[in-house]
Amino acid sequence: MLKITRRAFAVLAAATVLAGTGAASAEPIKVGILSLVSHSPSIIAEGKGYFAEQGLEVEFVPFQAAQPMAVAIASGDVDFGMTAMTAGLISLAEKGAVKIIGGALQETPEIDGQKILVSKAAHEAGVKTPGDLAGKRYGITTAGSSFHYMAHKIADKEGFERSALELVPLNAVPAVIASLKSGQIDAWSIVPNIAAGLTKSGEVFEIGKVSDYIDGYQVTTVFTSADNVANNRELVEKYLAALSKGVADYNAAFVDKTMSDEDSTEVVGMIHEYVYSDRPLDAADPAIRAGAMRINEDAKLNVSSIEDQLEWFKSENLVPAEASMDKLVDTSFVETF
Repeated sequence: MLKITRRAFAVLAAATVLAGTGAASAEPIKVGILSLVSHSPSIIAEGKGYFAEQGLEVEFVPFQAAQPMAVAIASGDVDFGMTAMTAGLISLAEKGAVKIIGGALQETPEIDGQKILVSKAAHEAGVKTPGDLAGKRYGITTAGSSFHYMAHKIADKEGFERSALELVPLNAVPAVIASLKSGQIDAWSIVPNIAAGLTKSGEVFEIGKVSDYIDGYQVTTVFTSADNVANNRELVEKYLAALSKGVADYNAAFVDKTMSDEDSTEVVGMIHEYVYSDRPLDAADPAIRAGAMRINEDAKLNVSSIEDQLEWFKSENLVPAEASMDKLVDTSFVETF
């Protein structure tokens, strides 16, 4: 007897709908992703056929950090991305190359969020709270990254100079993890599912929460090229419609836990193709589920958080002083708050 998975059925059904409407073929798009659970909505949307329902055929393009993704979108090599604001993204927006069109990962009061971590060596040397981080080596991917922003917000609230943190750029998340575990850096901040795996090893210790230092942090955003916003609005709307269905499934499976065990297991299998793929599925499953943070329904955007981040970038002279919200964000696609 021929068996067909739900995933295959969803894609087949979407293709049937397209055929019935007389659509000639799906429109190919490239979507940038990082190997992080927070990028799951795009993966789910592809796996469940939500992009196909919108007449889109997705190719995922992997990145190791947020800033290169922004450059790829500006150049037209990638069509859509979902990651943290960076100096590069803002500078490209000022040049009229990219636009933020929605919100994604969000720090919310009811959900455990990003953790502040220190190495075993630093912990044993007396770094027990974020207030002890002055003079320590703090890992970031690149200057102007979300990790850079979080580090300075911690310094601001703890009352020591930003310059008292020795920021160590390591270009990619795996390199930061390796450096923290080996004690080459003292501290880092990261999403809870990654933090949980690191602290479990006994080589890394949790000393605080990012939410204690940044109110309502819009951790990641959805963005595309300014050309798509100006000249291909229908494509942007289709992408956001499919992505939003993936977001709903992600929250149901991992945050609100309203999805059935059978369906959430299927979703984990989809994600595993791109996240923790170097582990067997049974080992990756708990890591994928652990510490999930809410992703904004329908890609709603926390504009006040984006404004705060923009002002920080300006204060550090990481972006042009004239950088504006008007050039950075297009609020016409999603609800804002």
